[in-house]
Amino acid sequence: MPTILTATRSSVLLDGEPIEGLQSITYQVVKHQEDIPAIGTDERIDVSFGLKVVRGTLKVKSTNPTLNTHMADNTSFQIVANLKKELGMTQAAQTVTFDDCYIEDKDLGLDANGVAVTTYTFTATRVREE
Repeated sequence: MPTILTATRSSVLLDGEPIEGLQSITYQVVKHQEDIPAIGTDERIDVSFGLKVVRGTLKVKSTNPTLNTHMADNTSFQIVANLKKELGMTQAAQTVTFDDCYIEDKDLGLDANGVAVTTYTFTATRVREE
């Protein structure tokens, strides 16, 4: 049975403090790999692994002064996402920690029927899923 994590029970912290107005967090981990070809055939015989890149986004209603300061000052921070599920009396949790993060860019959008939403793209040295 899959673990279904819910936003209503989960929390995301930036350097130990909740991120006010957070609408969503997403992340992607990409491992660089290079095929090692076999001689005389069109198949590979092995794979060589290299750099692992961690990139994510935080969508925040309006804007976040703390993230803006980190972007302006080029300072690092940590994000800890405490992801939880609740199914009857059973609770489960998963903690995802992003270490040594930096803001790569930000994008603010405002439509006629809503409020401003800023998307912050960040990179991290590593991600730990516990």
